[in-house]
Amino acid sequence: MRLVDSPKLLQLQNKPSNIRNICIVAHVDHGKTTLADSLISSNGIISQRMSGKLRYMDSRPDEQQRGITMKSSSISLYHAANEQEYLVNLIDSPGHIDFSSEVSTAVRLCDGAIVVVDVVEGVCPQTRLVLKQAYSENIKAVLVLNKIDRLIVEMQLTPLDAYVHLTQVLEQVNAVMGELFATEVFENEETTIGKQQEKEKLNKEDNNFYDWTSALEDADDSHLYFSPEQGNVVFASAVDGWGFTVHTFAKLFSDKLGVKEELLSKVLWGDFYLNTKTKRFMKGAQEKAKKPLFVQVVLDNLWNVYETIVMRNEKEKVPVICEKLGVKLTTRDLRHTDSRVQLQSLMVQWLPLSYTVLNMVCKKLPSPKELIPEKVERLMCSRIRDFDSYLPETQKLKEDFLACDSNEDRPLIIFISKMFSVDKSMLPENKPKALTPEEMALRRERARLLREERKNNANDEIVPMDEKKEPESSEIIEDEKEKDVDQPAFIAFARIFSGKVRKGDKVYVLGPKHDPSKVLNIKDIAINSNKKLKDLHNDEHVTCTEIKSLYILMGRELEEIEEAIAGNIIGIGGLEDHVLKTATLSSTIACPAFSEIQSSVVPILRVALEPTYPSQLPQLVKGLKLLNQSDSCVQVLLQETGEHVIVTAGEVHLERCLEDLRNHYAKIPITVSEPIVPFRETVVEPPKIDMANEEIETQKVDKTITKEDPVITVYTNNKQSRIQIRAKPIPYEITTLLDKSSDLLKAVSQHIKTLQTIAKNKKLETQLEGLYLNGTKHKLSDRMLKLVQNFIDELQNICAKLGPDWKDLVNQIWSVGPRNCGPNMLLNQTSDYSTKYLHYDNEIKDDPRFEYEGSFVNGFQLATLAGPLCEEPMMGVAFCVEEWTLEKSPVDDVAQTFGPLSGQIVSAVKDGCRRAFQVQPQRLMAAMYSCDIAVDQKVLGKSDNKEKNFFTGYMDRQENCYIIGYEIDQHNSNDRRLQEIAGVILFLNCSNVPLRT
Repeated sequence: MRLVDSPKLLQLQNKPSNIRNICIVAHVDHGKTTLADSLISSNGIISQRMSGKLRYMDSRPDEQQRGITMKSSSISLYHAANEQEYLVNLIDSPGHIDFSSEVSTAVRLCDGAIVVVDVVEGVCPQTRLVLKQAYSENIKAVLVLNKIDRLIVEMQLTPLDAYVHLTQVLEQVNAVMGELFATEVFENEETTIGKQQEKEKLNKEDNNFYDWTSALEDADDSHLYFSPEQGNVVFASAVDGWGFTVHTFAKLFSDKLGVKEELLSKVLWGDFYLNTKTKRFMKGAQEKAKKPLFVQVVLDNLWNVYETIVMRNEKEKVPVICEKLGVKLTTRDLRHTDSRVQLQSLMVQWLPLSYTVLNMVCKKLPSPKELIPEKVERLMCSRIRDFDSYLPETQKLKEDFLACDSNEDRPLIIFISKMFSVDKSMLPENKPKALTPEEMALRRERARLLREERKNNANDEIVPMDEKKEPESSEIIEDEKEKDVDQPAFIAFARIFSGKVRKGDKVYVLGPKHDPSKVLNIKDIAINSNKKLKDLHNDEHVTCTEIKSLYILMGRELEEIEEAIAGNIIGIGGLEDHVLKTATLSSTIACPAFSEIQSSVVPILRVALEPTYPSQLPQLVKGLKLLNQSDSCVQVLLQETGEHVIVTAGEVHLERCLEDLRNHYAKIPITVSEPIVPFRETVVEPPKIDMANEEIETQKVDKTITKEDPVITVYTNNKQSRIQIRAKPIPYEITTLLDKSSDLLKAVSQHIKTLQTIAKNKKLETQLEGLYLNGTKHKLSDRMLKLVQNFIDELQNICAKLGPDWKDLVNQIWSVGPRNCGPNMLLNQTSDYSTKYLHYDNEIKDDPRFEYEGSFVNGFQLATLAGPLCEEPMMGVAFCVEEWTLEKSPVDDVAQTFGPLSGQIVSAVKDGCRRAFQVQPQRLMAAMYSCDIAVDQKVLGKSDNKEKNFFTGYMDRQENCYIIGYEIDQHNSNDRRLQEIAGVILFLNCSNVPLRT
């Protein structure tokens, strides 16, 4: 039975200082959902005995079947501590790598995080990942060292060995945090040094002085690390329902030891021991071979309880232990045959996990009122934009973020991190409600009148069946309603950062690409309230809607509310026509769209789908749209061939998407193709050695065979423009740099495109006066300028090592592609026409070709997007434009015959690039699987001689990559696992790999 009802939760929502928005993050199977069950049981929503078995937050059948969490879900919990009442909005997140995007959406809405680590497995790859995600979002974390019972029951360590093991795991976690902290400090130091150098240029009084001290020495990291004496570490066993901090045992043993609780809390963890002679706490337990105080006071007692009840199963001693610990067990628990159940009943009363963790959360993690300015700026700005580049109206919103106030004068700001689907029958408004006494009396009266009417009509003639078919229309309406209820409803997973939201409020829905600097400078702007997301043009990112419903998220259930204020995590209904995946709701257009959620996983596994029965294709298309909206990571594509393709993060993610399509969204049988391998098309240098390993130049070649000219000449259809293009391969180092700098290159391309539009239309200049484009008045921001300069410097350093062919590359770059951010380049090597890309501030002289420069670049973008081999994107190809002439004819008849000249140039450039590509030696690039293999220090260097006999390996060094292949003698190997490795090639990003060929 629930201990707190909805009115009480609504009352707590009105106190933002007593709200805690937290998420549980960890590696898969480290105990997140079991811990969440224990916290939920403290509110009476589920029984304490069902913690870890029910998995309350895993509401999907496949989650229960697999035993892993696949989606992040929230629940509101009540907690009272230190005469204060708190509302804890708890989000349980997945630990599987395929669902890392769900962790990102959860972390964005929270102010704190509970990091759970299995003490046996230690820090795992996903643990590092979630720590990085939490740190990047400026979220404060606390640590739960879980599954300590495994040290006793499975590993059977002594208390002293377990203490050493715990210190090592804690050091591993803190090492990850220290690495993240040092990386950020060095990045900030680089920015600070750049500003100091600018100041030194202005003030040249003392040029010989240089500060050699590192910023890492001055940085404050006291708040960063996990330390038991600070109270931000809980030692726990979620499956047995117990947990404690050092303060818990300090409170229990302070009276017995005769010392103050504060003093005992400081010495209970660390290299301290109790001197029995002087009865004082001394330091140096390891040096003097003494048992640490933590082992004496804490672990010895835990080990005694487990050994007595679980390992030796001495039931007669259980009442004695209960009496000493001050615990009362029921007769049923004392007679229970399962010793583990007895242990859980005892430990839950002695060291309750839920009380300990919620106490730590309320004491150590911040409230929404304690939002720091750095986090606000990260939420409002992307990585390549400065906060100062916003208009004053937008910059003022920072104060509203920090205030977290719900007054009427505060603007409404809500961020939606994802959309999730629920059955309409599960919505509170569609559930049957309990009848009031007045309604029950009214129904009884209606039933009495109906009975009397039937008695009066008992002698009437029987109406023929044909005449009783009148209510067909009402039946049809009911059927339509039933069908409508079967369709899923979408709820927005959101957090209110400022203001108050009520049902019926009109709000702006700001898309991810919304830029307030552009919109605010348009005079008399009006947002059409009838427009939906599908009605918007490419340059429109704002719609207007009405808030139809608000919900408190209670795990598997929703509870309807009328209003909510700043600082709360809520669900919002009725936004499926206005929000695709993420969005920002606000009462002002000056609010920027929140920065993009950084996901650590990129979708790579793609499959083609088709309905088993072709007539059901419309249902598949509709189902794919719903899937795309409900899943923050999946990508839904429609190929030029007409194939419907979905791209997922992995096999488990793919299975979940297909399950949703078949059972919830499309509700039809679906045929799935084998995974589609993505390719890239490229060109290479002409080979110098043939297949027989002989030099080609020394061979006798038939001189009658003429080599094809690598320079391709193309004309537009009206012969007014002549273009010469040559293709050549880009070195690996430059390709890698282009791929790494895709966000920067895309922003530069957008900036240049805007400048070109303004230059072409002088009337537009007056309309866009004061326009801010990632900066001020048609200029890039300081951060962008620095990033561009760093890119130029790095590119020049690479080109200097590659030889004279790439010496002047920076000045020749015209564009990059595909999509203005890819690993291919368009180089301007003409003698009479100048372009600007990285040197976008240079003035361009009047030239008739400038009008068609955008068409030229678009032709290059189309060519690199789909190559001539198999219509796959190109990679590592540079197209050098050696000549471009234009002779415009004043006669209009030619233009009418062949169409606009701009379109002809697009077609000519695309055709020229494809032909230049085909002249060179062409190659298809297959995807490589790159991985880092990390093993525990204990097993490092160990190997199994039996497995060695079955392997014959080879190694090839290509670039910075070792390619290792294995062949297995399947006749001599009885190990199925070894047989499955046959034919697999691993690409390891490491060096100095000890291998024998």
